Amino acid sequence: MSRRALITGITGQDGLYLAEHLLSEGYDVWGLIRGQANPRVSRLRRHLPDVRLVRGDLLDQGSLISAVEKAAPDEVYNLGAISFVPMSWEQAELTGEVTGMGVLRMLEAIRVCSGVSSTRTGAQGQIRFYQASSSEMFGQVRETPQNERTPFHPRSPYGVAKAYGHFLTQNYRESYGMHAVSGILFNHESPRRGTEFVTRKVTLGAARIKLGLADELRLGNLEARRDWGYAGDYVRAMHMMLQTPTPEDYVIGTGRTHTVRELVQAAFAAAGLDWERHVVGDRSLHRPAEVDLLCADPKKARAQLGWEPSVSFEELIAMMVESDLRLLADGGEPDQDSSWP
Repeated sequence: MSRRALITGITGQDGLYLAEHLLSEGYDVWGLIRGQANPRVSRLRRHLPDVRLVRGDLLDQGSLISAVEKAAPDEVYNLGAISFVPMSWEQAELTGEVTGMGVLRMLEAIRVCSGVSSTRTGAQGQIRFYQASSSEMFGQVRETPQNERTPFHPRSPYGVAKAYGHFLTQNYRESYGMHAVSGILFNHESPRRGTEFVTRKVTLGAARIKLGLADELRLGNLEARRDWGYAGDYVRAMHMMLQTPTPEDYVIGTGRTHTVRELVQAAFAAAGLDWERHVVGDRSLHRPAEVDLLCADPKKARAQLGWEPSVSFEELIAMMVESDLRLLADGGEPDQDSSWP
C-alpha cells in the first residue's frame, strides 16, 4: 500500500515542492488547510489534483486530532508557520501561537492518535514527525559556520518561536520515544517564494525594471549575508530525514554565503541591467535586531543522508528572474498572500 503523508503549510513554497516530491515517490499526500477562502487552495487543486485536503488549524488542538485521524498518515511534515520575519515583530503573539505553540498542538495530536500515553513508549509503525526548524534560531551566531551543536541566540519573535518548536520536538522524541526530527534549514528560495521575502522582492524588482514597469527598487541592509539554496533541493532532505532508522536533527544548507548586495548584482545581471542605477537604500527596511551572518555546516546531512544541493546560487537567482520576467510579460500578478495556510 502507498505510504501516507500529511503536510501542514502545503500551499506555501516548501509545501508545494514537498507534495510534488512525495507524489513522485508514490505517496498518498494529504494537505492541512484552514478553509476554502485562501486563493492558494484553488491553485493547489489545479496544480496538484491528486493531493487530498483536510481541514485543520494550528491554533485548534481538536481540529488537528481530527485531521490526523482522518488522514491516518505514516509521516507528518509540519511546515505551517508565520514565516516572514518582519511580520513576526508586527504580530509577535500570533507568531508565538502558530509557529511555536502550533508545534506542540501537532505533536500532541500525533501522540494522542498514536496511543502514546506514557513516557518512552514509542513503537514500530508509529507516525513519524518532521518539524521545519530554521537557521533564524542561531540569530546572533556564536560560531561560523553553524552546525547541529551551535547554540541558539534568536533575534526575532519568529526565531524564538522556531526555537521553542525545535526543543519541543527533541523533548517528545526523548520523553515519548517518538520518531520526531527537526530540519534546521537555511534560506531556500524558488520562483514560488512569496513576494515579501528579499530574494523574490529583488528578482521581481529586476524584472519590473527590465520591462519598464518600475524605475527603482528600495532595499534595506545590503551587507547581510545568507546561505541561499534551492527549495526543491531542501524538501528532498526533509523526506530523507524521516527515512532514517534513528531520529536525529540535521542542518541543511549549501555552506556558502552571499550578501544581499551580491544577490542584487546576480539578479540585475540576469536581467541585463546595471543594479547601481536602480537600487536605493532605505533605512526604514532594516530589522529591529539584524542577523548579519548565517552559514550552514551541512557535513552531517552529507555524511548520514547522502544529501547534496543540485542548484547553485547563480542558477537559482537566474531561474527566479527568468520566471518573473515570463510572469510579468504574460500579464500575470505575483502572489501577494503571505498568510500561513
